[in-house]
Amino acid sequence: MTTARVFRPTRAATLMTLPAIAIMLGLGTWQFQRMGWKADLLARVQERITAPPVALPVTLDDPAAWEFRPVTLTGRFLNDRETLVLARPRQGQAGYEVVTPFERADGGGVVLVNRGFVPMDHRLSANRAPGRIEGGISLRGIVRLPTAPSLFQPDNAPGAPVWVRVDPPAMAAALKLPAVAPLVVEALPGQTPGGLPAGIEPRVELPNNHAQYAATWYGLAVTLAVVYVLSQRRLRPDPAVTATTTGPTPHDRLPRA
Repeated sequence: MTTARVFRPTRAATLMTLPAIAIMLGLGTWQFQRMGWKADLLARVQERITAPPVALPVTLDDPAAWEFRPVTLTGRFLNDRETLVLARPRQGQAGYEVVTPFERADGGGVVLVNRGFVPMDHRLSANRAPGRIEGGISLRGIVRLPTAPSLFQPDNAPGAPVWVRVDPPAMAAALKLPAVAPLVVEALPGQTPGGLPAGIEPRVELPNNHAQYAATWYGLAVTLAVVYVLSQRRLRPDPAVTATTTGPTPHDRLPRA
């Protein structure tokens, strides 16, 4: 028997599928909007990070307005209170970033300066004596705001010799310092005798993967629509075959009296 298939969806399948497709399409569109917003943000950050350095103000009414800005500081390092923070491996070497309190000469208090990477075998300041700068200096760096702990990153452990992330208030308390600025200055490379700590190249860690996310949501919506259509097709008998198989019965063909 020849048969054909027709799209005849059930109410339950329709009520479950159409809202899901609408949500996926909405999420894809939202990701495209986020992509535009992120591109604008990256452009603003790039403009900031390439601007000429200026002196960090004594009073910081809006620290966020200074993030990614090149600044200069004058003062001295409090080398006896430096702190080690876990760092990503560099060129196959495990190590730390050295964060040292910096006492400003302009009366702006203390600012934490991330002086950059040192390998594990140079974690002790005695192993990098040329980089232990004493006395008054001027340095250049990039302002960064401290990051909050994330779901996949453990927070700092009180009393641990190595910190997981820079946390100005907690570090000030642990080092018995007066209140420090609510930001970090990442020292630029080339300012340390002996090369260690190595300083930090200007870095912008703001990935823009929203186009991939949008494509994923749109792809899921299309896939679900195809599954919905294919799964809701039903067999329909061929009309010609139906007419043949449902013709008059032998009784109907008998001559009438």
